[in-house]
Formats: sequence, structure tokens, C-alpha cells
Amino acid sequence: MADIDFNQLVSMNSRRLFCIAYSITRDRFLAEDVVQESLIKAYKKIDTVEDSDKISSWLSAITTRTAIDFVRAEKRKNCLPADQSFMEQVHGRTPARFNTEEEVDILLFKEDLNRTIKQLSPEYQEVLILKAEYGLKENEIAGLLQLKSATVKTRLYRARKQLKQAFARESA
Repeated sequence: MADIDFNQLVSMNSRRLFCIAYSITRDRFLAEDVVQESLIKAYKKIDTVEDSDKISSWLSAITTRTAIDFVRAEKRKNCLPADQSFMEQVHGRTPARFNTEEEVDILLFKEDLNRTIKQLSPEYQEVLILKAEYGLKENEIAGLLQLKSATVKTRLYRARKQLKQAFARESA
């Protein structure tokens, strides 16, 4: 990989990597951090790339996975608030008017759902979070994760099926 200048590689790909990171994080500053972290990871492992034609795809994959990791870390930092109005602000939804008991039920269900999602395999978690949390379409997810659209659809189907089975076991 000695024939590719890393600075040139950065200048050629940084804009696209920023767009990928921003589409996942939805935060300009966090996306910049993701790109920087991704480029550091790539720089450390640049000698492992065998085909220089695929380096752009390799950088995209690193950025996608790093952005998802950053989003997960941010969620862990912000997972304590149980106030419904705060949760609605975070998710950008208008507050629904429920009584206190319904609000508690909804929050408990969300906690159960998040805990159950964490039990899924990483590839199922990835597609399910990108679909449910970020509202991405299957073809957008396929582009981000560099998978076929059919693979994404299959993973979504299997992830939902496993979630249903897990909830059925818990309620039985």
C-alpha cells in the first residue's frame, strides 16, 4: 500500500466520509469526530489493504461502523432520563397525553425493547437500529453497510422475528 499517499486519500474521501457519518449521527460535530477517528483507524491499518481499488469502500465501512459506535456511546450517556417530555424532545416527537401509568408502561416497554435488541447479534442490531431509530430505508441501509438490499431485508425480518420470540418467551 506504499503507492498511495494517505494525505491524498484523506482529501479525496473526507467529504464523502463526513456525509456517511452525518447521515448516521445527525450531528455535525459528532460526524467530524467520527471521520477523524475513522481516519486514525484507517491510518493504523492501511498496510493491511490488499486491493487499492477497494480502499474507498474500506474507508466507508470503517466510518459507518465508527459512527454507529459513537451513536451507541452517546445513547449510553443519555440513557438515564426517564422523564417522558425529555424523551420526546430527544426523539423529536410531540408529547402524547397519557396518564402517569401509561407513561410508565411505555418507558418500561422501551427499556425492555432496548435490552432485548442488545441481545441480538451485531448485524441484526445494526440494521434494526438504522431502520427503527433513524428511519432509513432498506436501500439506504444497504448503501451504508455495503450490503445487498436483499441481505438487509433478510436481516430485518430475522431481527424482528427474534424480537417477537424474545417477547413471547418473557410473557409466557
